[in-house]
Amino acid sequence: MKLEGGCYCKELRYEAEGEPIMKAECHCRECQYITGGQANDFMAMPAAGFRYTKGTPKSYTRADLPHAVTREFCGTCGTPILTRAPALPQAVILKVGSLDDTSVFGQPQVIMQTADAPSFHHIPPGVPAFERFPG
Repeated sequence: MKLEGGCYCKELRYEAEGEPIMKAECHCRECQYITGGQANDFMAMPAAGFRYTKGTPKSYTRADLPHAVTREFCGTCGTPILTRAPALPQAVILKVGSLDDTSVFGQPQVIMQTADAPSFHHIPPGVPAFERFPG
């Protein structure tokens, strides 16, 4: 599978090749900040198959958290592109909204961090959901 995507202003573009490692939805408070209030739909893709084809992202890692993730985004328009997690070094966690064709996501295979979900978040029925991370 080959995915393409980028940011809202089109200054940052990428390609991701390989089969998705995971398709998920996260409701943690950190993801709510990044999305502007909603759950974070993402596809974990093999890091070896990912590359930026246009532009250079800005990145942010919270220095006050142990094992903090690094978030990459467009420095011009602010579109979140991906997350790099120390616990998952073999993958990049692509934000579904940055894909050119969001329909490739389908639906999440798993939903996590539901303990942080506000009442207005919709948890799709029939998808395994966990208060924190899946065991």
